[in-house]
Amino acid sequence: MANATNVRVRFCPSPTGNPHVGLVRTALFNWAFARHNEGSGAQFVFRIEDTDAARDSEESYEQLLDSMRWLGFDWDEGPEVGGPHAPYRQSQRMDIYQDVAQKLRDGGYAYPCYCTTEELDTRREAARAAGKPSGYDGHCRDLTAAQIEAYEAEGRKHIVRFRMPDEATTFTDLVRGDITVQAENVTDYGIIRANGAPLYTLVNPVDDALMEITHVLRGEDLLSSTPRQIALYKALIELGIAKGIPEFGHLPYVMGEGNKKLSKRDPQASLNLYRERGFLPEGLLNYLSLLGWSFSADQDVFSISDMVAKFDLADVNANPARFDLKKAEAINADHIRMLDVKTFAEACEPWLKAPHANWAPEAFDQAAWEAIAPHAQTRIKVLSEITENVDFLFLDAPVDDEASWTKAMGKGDPAALLTTARAKLEAADWTSPESLKEAVLAAGEEHGLKLGKAQAPVRVAVTGRTVGLPLFESLEILGKEKSLSRIDAALTKLAA
Repeated sequence: MANATNVRVRFCPSPTGNPHVGLVRTALFNWAFARHNEGSGAQFVFRIEDTDAARDSEESYEQLLDSMRWLGFDWDEGPEVGGPHAPYRQSQRMDIYQDVAQKLRDGGYAYPCYCTTEELDTRREAARAAGKPSGYDGHCRDLTAAQIEAYEAEGRKHIVRFRMPDEATTFTDLVRGDITVQAENVTDYGIIRANGAPLYTLVNPVDDALMEITHVLRGEDLLSSTPRQIALYKALIELGIAKGIPEFGHLPYVMGEGNKKLSKRDPQASLNLYRERGFLPEGLLNYLSLLGWSFSADQDVFSISDMVAKFDLADVNANPARFDLKKAEAINADHIRMLDVKTFAEACEPWLKAPHANWAPEAFDQAAWEAIAPHAQTRIKVLSEITENVDFLFLDAPVDDEASWTKAMGKGDPAALLTTARAKLEAADWTSPESLKEAVLAAGEEHGLKLGKAQAPVRVAVTGRTVGLPLFESLEILGKEKSLSRIDAALTKLAA
């Protein structure tokens, strides 16, 4: 479906732990689909599935809201925005679910099941041994009033099960095409726990029905639950609770290491990791959009507004998508370079202060930072890399990295080279990076070294690192006095 009118999509995460990138990809596709169709009245609904009191937390709820804001996902209905279908937290809608569950029971669509866990396990094992399906066998489907009374007299607790139809379920998935599931593969399922608490299998479709959701775009792992939900929607329609059945689109798995689905436990799955490393929201979303969708055959880098303008469910691929951290960083680097310098400099500010910065606050030089920022912008992949790239400007002495020192100083006669380079740099024009380059180049030629080899000891002496920002621009910004002083310190260390 390339376009749709009256589109209402939803994003409904559970507030359990840190948001993960697979969840963000799902939110992105729903949001982009709604915004693509905004001209025809499409809406993006954000609701919270917080019925699991043991796992849900208010801290995770606040983190979800903060993450949505950071990513730039605005919502038309939901927490803090409100809307005609409030409340948008399932924990505040329990009376609704209990009322619907009772109507399902009264209408014969659901029934009490008194089977114990041990009884269920015994019958499942017997079914497997006989080569039969091991799902629920319908034992309590048609209990008589006398049987129910007897179970109650025993003190047995019951769950409530939804009665699945006896025929196959067929639907057209917006990503995967026509799908048919035979009745024997989808047995009656629980919708209310023994303690009276509603299950996801009930609350999710009920909320979709009452909020008039038209398209359900979600992860592939939920595909198997779709026949159950379709049957429930049909019951809700017959009861006058739902107006229709939404269209489903199941998004491809995001794969991690070893061809395994990226799980919450994988370190690279945490959204917070990317925020802390200094990914731009635009860069991260650009990359995540490519996990199952393609902007064009020859373009991987684009703005989010361009993505929205072009987003089409017909272009979503059903095949699993592999998360490639190096590609994510490369795309983020492109977005960093697309910023104007002032915006880039402001974006880096959190990493130029404690606890990221390893220099005293009063040592920070705003003028030096503004001078080096354009050079840094073309070199870093994530904003957090700025700290070690510019620390030489604000530290009293460069970091003492023995590995870098050994790598740059350990061959030939670095002391002789540095002595020559120092003399030529002292005579150079320090308002011209080109003049500083010529000085080091000349020093290298006297010692039979090309520029790359000649500048390595100078870089480590001045910055403490073997790689970094353009050396000669860095020397100019650091200044003649500090640069020559650091070379002197390096010569003293070599002599020792």
